[in-house]
Amino acid sequence: MAPRRPAELYRAPFPLYTVRLHPRWPLAITAGGGGAAKTGIRNGVHFLQLEQIGGKLSASLLHSHDTETRATMTMALADDIIAAGQDASCHILRFSLRAPEPAAGHGGSREKGPRKRKGPSPVGQDETQNQTSEVMVESLHSVRTDFSPDALQKAVRFNADCSLLVTGGADGFLRLWEFPSMKKTLEFKAHDGEIEDIALGPDNKVVTAGRDFQCCVWQQDQLVMGLCWNENLPGIPDKAYRYQACRFGAVEDNAGALRLYTVQVPHKRERRPPPCYLTKWDGKSFLPLLTRPCGTEVISCLSISDSGTFLGLGTVTGSVAIHIAFSLQRLYYVKEAHGIVVTDMAFVPESRHGRELLAGNEAALLSVAVDSRCKLHLLPSRRSLPVWLLLLLCAGLIVAAILLLQLAFPGFL
Repeated sequence: MAPRRPAELYRAPFPLYTVRLHPRWPLAITAGGGGAAKTGIRNGVHFLQLEQIGGKLSASLLHSHDTETRATMTMALADDIIAAGQDASCHILRFSLRAPEPAAGHGGSREKGPRKRKGPSPVGQDETQNQTSEVMVESLHSVRTDFSPDALQKAVRFNADCSLLVTGGADGFLRLWEFPSMKKTLEFKAHDGEIEDIALGPDNKVVTAGRDFQCCVWQQDQLVMGLCWNENLPGIPDKAYRYQACRFGAVEDNAGALRLYTVQVPHKRERRPPPCYLTKWDGKSFLPLLTRPCGTEVISCLSISDSGTFLGLGTVTGSVAIHIAFSLQRLYYVKEAHGIVVTDMAFVPESRHGRELLAGNEAALLSVAVDSRCKLHLLPSRRSLPVWLLLLLCAGLIVAAILLLQLAFPGFL
């Protein structure tokens, strides 16, 4: 049975390029804009409150932060800090949610997070009486992260303890910054051409995917190894595909273990488009474990759920898919969920607030696109039989087989 069309969770007044979900609060942050062109399209970062209303996940605008003439193209989130890639710079923003005043006669501590008030409703949602916290945003730093003629930062990531920020751009340079001081600690040429994506793994190893057909593992500025996804696929030439995305993900039921996932897309478009590929790698040895085709639509972005169970894929034609990380098999697919290229996606966190938002679904994925829409993709819980019932069925089959043999061959027992 094909999945239903995804719900439109939110519609912004500008193209959306990136989305992140807060791991502890029911908060989504999405950003984009029209850039410096004088088209009348604004640029901004929107803070959305997520909540269940009438059994459905809804989003309402808490705050719109104006970014003047700069569209946010990439974004990394670390608690209350946003690293926003805008043109050739990385802007560090801190946001806070003003806690609600306690009711008269009530005391005690509260977790700092969204609360309800009257607020705007997303497209297609009836007016409701909501209360929310006020969002305050301040700018902390701005550093130049790209020096190419195109002047575009294309990727930004925090490491696990948020002591390091890594950026990559159109000039092919990888830059490492101490955080929060934003002092540049390292800068080197990682690729001949644009850096498409960055992933940070164990021991602060950095994986970079470039348009020069290379995917590299770095320790500081030393090349540890170059990945070769097609070494066991001799029928595929080396320069027929390039790396589009790379992400580390957890391994379900194996605490501390990591897997690296990469997406390979055709370098040239053909009348009969060849498939794109997903590859899973060991997170320590960086040896390829599994490669599978993932359709002929060109992949534009990749996301991984907190537990490492699911992979989300968006395409340049607006389609969205969810794959099982273990087998790389496709579990969910909606063709042209958006009217144009999917620019980013994020799974609902598997925290306490996240589980409340899931409302019984196994996973939920948010996707954003140049069509200004944020859409919700729900993965219903897969039904499974309890172990005791499976054992009972097996015992019943064994008894039935013995009875049939006794009927067919009297004296069998």
